[in-house]
Amino acid sequence: MKAYRVTGIAPFGSMRQEFSIDLPADSKADAEHRTYSIMGSRHKANRRAIDINSVNEIDPRTSKEPRVTHHFREEIAAAGGSITSVAKEE
Repeated sequence: MKAYRVTGIAPFGSMRQEFSIDLPADSKADAEHRTYSIMGSRHKANRRAIDINSVNEIDPRTSKEPRVTHHFREEIAAAGGSITSVAKEE
């Protein structure tokens, strides 16, 4: 499996808003299908109402999405940890 970042526009309530979701998938088509499934179950959005603009493969270490970090946890640990910057608390 690989990590993908899917971006697009979907109806959230009475408005249409942009979204970006990171998820593990076998292929770009699988990533699109999982996105439709997740957005439909979370927001009751119909597949026809969701417009996917791009599906790009990403490095799993750059994602903060728990679904991605959990799936690739061994690879991330072997590579020395995540690349994302952690905000320091004051």
